[in-house]
Amino acid sequence: MERTRILVICDDGGTDLMTALRDIWGGRTTGFQIMEELLPTAPDGDFSVILPLFFARSTPHIIILCLTNQAGQKIRAILEIIGGNGWEIPVMLALQTAAEADLSDLLTLGVEDFVLAPFRAEDLVPRLRRLHRPSSETGPPMNKTKLRLGLEQFVGESPLLHDAIRQIPKLARCDVSVFITGETGTGKEMFARAIHYLSPRASRAFIPVNCGAIPAELVENELFGHEPGAFTGATSATRGLIHDADGGTLLLDEIDSLPLSTQVKLLRFLQDQVYRPLGSRKMCQANLRVIAASNSDMVEAVRSGRFRADLFYRINVLPLALPPLRERKEDIAPLACHFAAKVARELRNPVKEFSPAALQKLACHDWPGNVRELENIIQRAVVMAEQAVIRAEDIVLPHTLKSSDEDSFKEMKARLILHFERAYLQRLLSRHEGNITRAAKAANKNRRAFWQLLRKHNLQIRPSACERQPARLDKMLLR
Repeated sequence: MERTRILVICDDGGTDLMTALRDIWGGRTTGFQIMEELLPTAPDGDFSVILPLFFARSTPHIIILCLTNQAGQKIRAILEIIGGNGWEIPVMLALQTAAEADLSDLLTLGVEDFVLAPFRAEDLVPRLRRLHRPSSETGPPMNKTKLRLGLEQFVGESPLLHDAIRQIPKLARCDVSVFITGETGTGKEMFARAIHYLSPRASRAFIPVNCGAIPAELVENELFGHEPGAFTGATSATRGLIHDADGGTLLLDEIDSLPLSTQVKLLRFLQDQVYRPLGSRKMCQANLRVIAASNSDMVEAVRSGRFRADLFYRINVLPLALPPLRERKEDIAPLACHFAAKVARELRNPVKEFSPAALQKLACHDWPGNVRELENIIQRAVVMAEQAVIRAEDIVLPHTLKSSDEDSFKEMKARLILHFERAYLQRLLSRHEGNITRAAKAANKNRRAFWQLLRKHNLQIRPSACERQPARLDKMLLR
């Protein structure tokens, strides 16, 4: 087996951390090799020269940063260079201490994992093995990315979908709460399953639960279970979903539907990993990962008092926003063909094709129900179409309350401008691999104005855009 090549970068303040890491494997045969230790004393800007020269000789599998003493700027510089050159090399950050509130910022900057001193082999070695990706798999196109990750079920080639898929392995490796947002039918459960099955918990259970489908008075019983005599009719003990998901992943879809009383108990469980079944005096323990999902505006839910702010902050450690189908129109045609072939296999009928007029009709629809609505429309069209080719008249779309031709000129103009801006920014970020500086230059805008456009459309920046919230990282590294 090829030895895992590790590049350790540190400054004068991180030499103790580097020495501790080296002592983990030392002279033992662990499959790891420290190919070089860089201790640059030159200014941060020289990283743009040092790293390309080093990678010209040999490319590491993993980079470990042991940078302290106001090293936030160095971290951002290194990650900017890695992303700007297209090197998809996982980066681990070695720290003395870290506050839980800063973990999201670290991961947003592009750090894929972190390890805290004192270092232990049983903690470090498994993480390094999960981070190691063979160099032949770095920088693949969209279809190779899905094939490598086992995510062929994600149909589409749009930059928005690609960006969401590329986040899955990173979210899977970090064993903290994930919060998935997106409209109904965007595939939140599918993404949650992918995160689970690419995580170290893949061998254990994945338990999905729709919080909005459970009556309010039964939610606590479903989650925590009960003991005999807990309420009328409780003649035997029942284990809850938290017990069933022990060791694995629990998906709480429509989490904003939870009653406030249940939110309090769920918060306690997330903090301590302990819970009390109804009617029991004994505390139970469960080691699981919670993935929450919602199609609602959670900020508004917190502001209105319908959802606890402390619980929202607890579940929103690693956010993942899924784009609606209307913002990735180029995926409509391949999705339609995929669903048509799926229905044909189920009915054991020949696969039907789509006429250009039918595809055009699908592309012009807004799809408020997103991919789920598209699947239902295609299923109906395949069954009802009498010819081998599905025509435009075979596709029956639901009537909306207000058709687009009834919109005023001002409303239509504003809608089209918003759609253009968002699509343009997404394509630009994808082309420049999330590098804000280069994307702003290509758009002929200054960096501040470009950043304001990204915030306006609530666009998440790819890991190589490592300028985000530098002050908090600097403060964390100085602790």
